[in-house]
Amino acid sequence: MIIAVTSLLVSHYLVKDLSNEERKKMEVWAEALHALSHADENTDLSLVLDVMQGNTTIPVIVLNENGEIDDYRNITDTLDLKAYAKRMQQSGDTIVVGSQIVCYDESLLLKRLSQYPYWQLGVVMIFVVVAIFALLASKKAEQNKVWVGLSKETAHQLGTPISSLMAWVEILKENHPEDDLIPELDKDVKRLERIAERFSKIGSLPEPKEGSMNDVLNHVVDYMRRRTSNKVEMVCHVPEQSVIVKMNSSLFEWVVENLCKNAVDAIEGSGRIDLSLREEGSKVVLEVKDTGKGIRKKDVKNVFTPGFTTKQRGWGLGLSLAKRIVEEYHNGRIFVKSSELGKGTTFRVELPR
Repeated sequence: MIIAVTSLLVSHYLVKDLSNEERKKMEVWAEALHALSHADENTDLSLVLDVMQGNTTIPVIVLNENGEIDDYRNITDTLDLKAYAKRMQQSGDTIVVGSQIVCYDESLLLKRLSQYPYWQLGVVMIFVVVAIFALLASKKAEQNKVWVGLSKETAHQLGTPISSLMAWVEILKENHPEDDLIPELDKDVKRLERIAERFSKIGSLPEPKEGSMNDVLNHVVDYMRRRTSNKVEMVCHVPEQSVIVKMNSSLFEWVVENLCKNAVDAIEGSGRIDLSLREEGSKVVLEVKDTGKGIRKKDVKNVFTPGFTTKQRGWGLGLSLAKRIVEEYHNGRIFVKSSELGKGTTFRVELPR
């Protein structure tokens, strides 16, 4: 801002000084014109003619006492000289000498000089905008590298203990084949293995395959029902015919799980969660609606920001990872469709068919 204001001020005073210089030149030129019009055969006109011919840049129109054009200089477009002279008179660029009126305009050089700072500022603004976008892109790329590195390191660190747990589960199966708890333990170990697999895929671009959205939703709902209170009612509305979408099933299950977990936290132990799947034109739409506490309007735009959370023990990563999975890996959209305090929230996910 300081550079811009300084540049404009300097150019303004420079243009003003040059304008005054041109005014003085035109006053001398007008006096030379007056001297030429009143000269006789004994008058030395060499100096007068030098002054008259010395003006090669400033447009001039000379009017007589009747307003008719007597002469003009440095004007290429002569189609409407009267209108041009009238504009000069309205702007005050006139000199009255005897019965003649000398009308003049700024020279082309002065006009360019007066416009130059604005062109300069325009170029600077373009440069600043490009620089800002470059910085934002660089910052986003750096954040992505951090999240990718964190995800891959998490998957790597989970790998060794999960392998050990899988071995212990196999030993327990052999030694206690009748124990009913071992199959549940095996499910949880496989669950950990699936989580590690998801984290490992965050840093790569998994190839999407055709899969049934019905199966994904039913699997997530079945998993969540066994791990939530009986006071939490989960209802899944899916079409009778399977909805086939190109997706990475493992990662998309993670998205649905995150939405369901947030809904469970929002209803605080008692309420209803509805998962609705349908096809709308060229899109497949999934909506997760809860009867929880809702989201404040000022927080709606931040729910997908990494690190943002309203929970005391939350990390604020679930929805940001869900957004990344939906938008970058599946070319879809995820957003808060509606939310009202005390009544609940609806998240909407759109994927191309």
